[in-house]
Amino acid sequence: MCTQSIGELHALPLKSAGSNWLMCFPEFYDVQYIINPWMEGNLHAASRVQAIEQWRGLYNAISGFAHVELISPEPGLPDMVFTANAGLERDGIVVSSHFLHTERRREESFFREWFKKKGYTIADLPQEMAFEGEGDALFSNNGTVLWVGCGMRTDRRSHPLLAHVFDAKVTSLHLVDPRFYHLDTCFAPLADGFVLYYPAAFDSKSLERIHSFYPQHKRISVSEEDACRFACNAISIGQTIVLNEISRELTSRLENAGFRVLSLRLDEFLKAGGAAKCLVMRLGSPATASAPASPHSSSSMDLSSAAPSTPESEPR
Repeated sequence: MCTQSIGELHALPLKSAGSNWLMCFPEFYDVQYIINPWMEGNLHAASRVQAIEQWRGLYNAISGFAHVELISPEPGLPDMVFTANAGLERDGIVVSSHFLHTERRREESFFREWFKKKGYTIADLPQEMAFEGEGDALFSNNGTVLWVGCGMRTDRRSHPLLAHVFDAKVTSLHLVDPRFYHLDTCFAPLADGFVLYYPAAFDSKSLERIHSFYPQHKRISVSEEDACRFACNAISIGQTIVLNEISRELTSRLENAGFRVLSLRLDEFLKAGGAAKCLVMRLGSPATASAPASPHSSSSMDLSSAAPSTPESEPR
């Protein structure tokens, strides 16, 4: 039994470099149910001791050049460690998640309360719409496009509401491979206009949208082998990419494109269907969060009245 607690993390160094990330110590991490293909055959197979060691490696790597915020883990919520699914934040506004699977819904109130205490404005989607945060919603590096996944977890009807909240162009990407059930498992916008992606995870129309935005010389496609190592589940901070162990060939391609690659062993989290990016959520700076962008002045926003009157036909 592991006796390490979240309090021990205060001894680790933190450096702020204009980038903030939210993480959750894996005190209660385990594979206790099956809600994605990676969990099949892995019930209670994860080593908590090794998971903590791997999580600390990721924490130390990120905190070496960015600021890491922590939310306390809660008993009975083994997937709370995957903070990317907590919501989507920009300019001090957080669209709070509503999970498709009931097994994760109790996480919602803890994340929502944390955001409120930190001064973020909370935007609530209608409860009937599943939305799983940064797991399915990623801004392009230049901020001009919000890529949002659908077909597995996040409801397609949430996409226009996200465009409304963030005043952004939303481009929908339909996921077709159950192994890559969240967008961040197969798609990663990178610095300098690059993208790291697994083409087979998308339908043909979605690939057309990706290819029309990213020119060929900026597209770094990965093999099925690297995709199954969650190579696209990458944390991008400037020219640095932090991700699970990948092939030497892909590492060379990323380095030749001008990136610094930090490859870490995160296989304990793969057993639950997550890796580097799943374990972090990008946040705006505290200064930005304390002054939410106009015209939103209250601490919460109800988007029910802005919901589309006609449901989209595309499945969630």
